[in-house]
Amino acid sequence: MQRFVDTGYPVDAAAILPDVPQDRFPAQALTAELYLESGVRGMERGVVSAGRDPETGDHHYPKLELVRLTIPRRVYTQAHMDYVIEVVASVYERREELRGMKFIRQPRALRHFTGRFDYV
Repeated sequence: MQRFVDTGYPVDAAAILPDVPQDRFPAQALTAELYLESGVRGMERGVVSAGRDPETGDHHYPKLELVRLTIPRRVYTQAHMDYVIEVVASVYERREELRGMKFIRQPRALRHFTGRFDYV
């Protein structure tokens, strides 16, 4: 089983994608884009994982929109970290292209694990 390292330094998705409103899930959009460009996996820590109010159904809007990167321990080398930095920089350079995401399937529970998204 592959083990992963939590670097403890999340990526600030709101700073990278300031034009993507929270209801378009900037951290989820950044997580998807990083994975598509590089295969580097991440975990959204923003509106999606914050959930909804059970009474109103409204999203909870946390103050932060973060992405935690999961980097395989056995390749946690300086070269790999340099690659991750290059990919984040590449996505940052074309940040205006990203418009966010929307749910296409949203389960009642654990939506941050099993929800389905599409680009806006």
